[in-house]
Amino acid sequence: MSISPRLRRVVQRTAALLAAGVLLGSLPATAQAPASEAAVLAATFTDDFTGPAGAGIDSSKWHFETGDNVNNHERQWYTSGTNNAALDGQGNLVITAKKENPGNYNCWYGRCEYTSARLATQGQFTQTYGRFEARMKLPRGQGMWPAFWMLGADIGSVGWPNSGEIDIMENVGFEPNTVHGTLHGPGYSGAGGIGAAYNGPNFSDDFHTYAVDWAPNQIKWYVDGNLYQTRTPADLNGNRWVFDHPFYLILNLAVGGYWPGDPNSSTVFPQRLVVDYVHVTSSGTAGNTGRITGIGGKCVDVAGANTANGTPIQITDCNGNAAQNWTVGGDGTLRALGKCMDVSGGSTADGAPVQLWDCNGSGAQRWAISGARDIVNPQANKCLDATGNSSANGTRLQLWTCSGTANQKWTTP
Repeated sequence: MSISPRLRRVVQRTAALLAAGVLLGSLPATAQAPASEAAVLAATFTDDFTGPAGAGIDSSKWHFETGDNVNNHERQWYTSGTNNAALDGQGNLVITAKKENPGNYNCWYGRCEYTSARLATQGQFTQTYGRFEARMKLPRGQGMWPAFWMLGADIGSVGWPNSGEIDIMENVGFEPNTVHGTLHGPGYSGAGGIGAAYNGPNFSDDFHTYAVDWAPNQIKWYVDGNLYQTRTPADLNGNRWVFDHPFYLILNLAVGGYWPGDPNSSTVFPQRLVVDYVHVTSSGTAGNTGRITGIGGKCVDVAGANTANGTPIQITDCNGNAAQNWTVGGDGTLRALGKCMDVSGGSTADGAPVQLWDCNGSGAQRWAISGARDIVNPQANKCLDATGNSSANGTRLQLWTCSGTANQKWTTP
């Protein structure tokens, strides 16, 4: 029996989730995760590249970054339009590197010999923490350099590498069986980046999934659901961890450069990076409403069900009233009684009290829910915390440096 390419990919994705243990049913009966520990994933960015053959990218999600790259001594010119990036009509985006004789663009070394494409979500989509995944079939040949990666959204103000860079997947053509995941930041950039390699099959022969799970002070890398690297601030040799703020996505296919080297007579053109999908998720489903429970099974509660600005937020016995009915907002807010969970005075200090306040769109009211069940205020890069590790009724909630302790773990609607 034959099935459509789209249905085949759905089956393959389900198999990958089972292999990764994302679906609870994939766990052995003796290892079922308790419901209180099951992370609910909400899609925050999805592109399945559906559309007719020859169609361009979805400009509401991506834009082209054009030109050459002197810093890496890459040899391509990145174009816009459909010449080097288009849908194939089978649910894929195809980024094509072409050899131009002679080229129509002036690169750093003269007339460009190659063209390709680079897509980014800067100014369109950013996120702090979550799962970032793409399913791709890589090009092959000396000089090819495909990448799926992220840059800190503050790059325009702080520059690179202070903005941070998370390379989810890079491959260089002379290593067809190896992909790399790397962090770049102040004191560990370029050739000094902190990372690891994953050795597997020839990645240009078929589609594979490449992902990171990013939580406060921890990033994990996966290929086809296989965890191969975990990085924390302890890996940075005393340098600064800069992965605590919004990042945006980049997909590109470079040709040549310091790392891959230039194409040679063995390289066949055109070469294609075929992308089945790009998915970004976070924990906590936007729009869901219900209780938030934490240490001791207690509920997050607005003290006295008082709607006044500044009312303390606490934990107490669950009672089902409106003061314990929280909505996960699509804008990153947590709302109850028509108002928002807020850090008093916009503070980023340990011990800053959490309160109810009119929703105002400020960073003090933004929360990111990680797969590890932390509720993080990205502005402070600190966690929602039950004061004193207490589960007593009336325990006030505050901000505190994320530590992974029970008083910082929450189950959200």
